[in-house]
Amino acid sequence: MAQTDLVVHLLIEFRRLAARPQRIFAPGPGFINNLLTKKAHHVRIYLPPDANCLLSTVDHCLTSTDKINLVIASKQRMPQWLKIQEAVDHCRRGATVWRWASIDEGEDPDVVLCAAGVYPTNEVMAAAALLREELPALRVRVVNVTDLLILELESFHPHGLTQEDFADLFTSDRPVIFNFHGYPSAVKQLIFSRPALTRFQVNGYIEEGTTTTPFDLFVQNRASRYHVVMQAARVGAEFNAEVAAQAESIVSRYERKLTEH
Repeated sequence: MAQTDLVVHLLIEFRRLAARPQRIFAPGPGFINNLLTKKAHHVRIYLPPDANCLLSTVDHCLTSTDKINLVIASKQRMPQWLKIQEAVDHCRRGATVWRWASIDEGEDPDVVLCAAGVYPTNEVMAAAALLREELPALRVRVVNVTDLLILELESFHPHGLTQEDFADLFTSDRPVIFNFHGYPSAVKQLIFSRPALTRFQVNGYIEEGTTTTPFDLFVQNRASRYHVVMQAARVGAEFNAEVAAQAESIVSRYERKLTEH
C-alpha cells in the first residue's frame, strides 16, 4: 500500500471510529507500562496534543523503521493548540514550554503544569486559564510532552533529555503537576533517576469510572482542571507569599465545585 493510500485509509478509519462511544482512558492503559519493559532502542511512545501534532507524528512514524511506535490520540474534535510549523517543531523536540499559555512566558515559575495526551492537555490548559483569572499572582509555566520517552535520562533512551535540558523544561526545584493519559506509575518510572523526584505530582488513571464524559472521568480520577487548580494553589503557596494568603480560599472554592459536580 502506498503511503498516501495509507494516510487516506487512516483518515477514513478515524472518521468511522468517531461515531462510536469513547472511553477517555484506553481500555488497556497498562499497555504503555508494558512497552516500557521493552528495549529502548525499539520503542517510541507519542501523545500528540492536537491534530497538527498528530499529523506530524504519523508522518514521522510512517517513515521510521525497526520501531514499535505507539501513538495515543483522540477520535473526537478537540482544540487546536499549535499551528502546523509550531507542531512540527514541538514534535521534533518532544516537549516544549508553551510560553503563550504561561504567566510571563513561563519565566521564574512558582509551579509547572505539565500534560501528556489530548485530554490531560485540555484539563491543564483549562486549569491554567482559571489560575490566570482567579490567582494571577501565581507564576505558572505550562509544559507539554508529546514524546513520552524524553522523560528518561539520555543514557537510558535515545530520546532521553540530559539533566540540563530536563531542568530547562521543568526547572531544578519547583513543584511539577503532571497530568498523564495513563497510569501515573509509567511517568514515575521514567523520571525515577531525575533529581528532586518528590516535587512531581503525577495525575492519571487510577481505575475509577467507566465510559462517560471526559470531564467526569477526570473528576473521578482526581485529574480534572479543578484538582489541578487546587494542587497548584497549595504547592505554589510555598514559594509565593501573595499566593499563600489566598490559597486556602481557592482550594475551598474548588472543593465545593467538585462536591456540586
